[in-house]
Amino acid sequence: MESHYTKIYSGSMMMVTNIVAKLEDIGITPVIKDESESGRLAGFGSAIQYFQEVYVHNDELDKAVPVVQGAVAEMEA
Repeated sequence: MESHYTKIYSGSMMMVTNIVAKLEDIGITPVIKDESESGRLAGFGSAIQYFQEVYVHNDELDKAVPVVQGAVAEMEA
């Protein structure tokens, strides 16, 4: 099945929250996938708590990637 979304980041909930806010500021609504929550609801534990993935529509990829790169650089500074 072909997906119209691309994963642009995966990491901690704190970082994902920061990235989502920055993406929404420029009019991009990302999709968040939370593996630990999905596993918990299905009855499985997760080794990595609060690990999330951020996806954006392929049409918005060119605008979204620099935002993510900037957010990651801020956190590492």
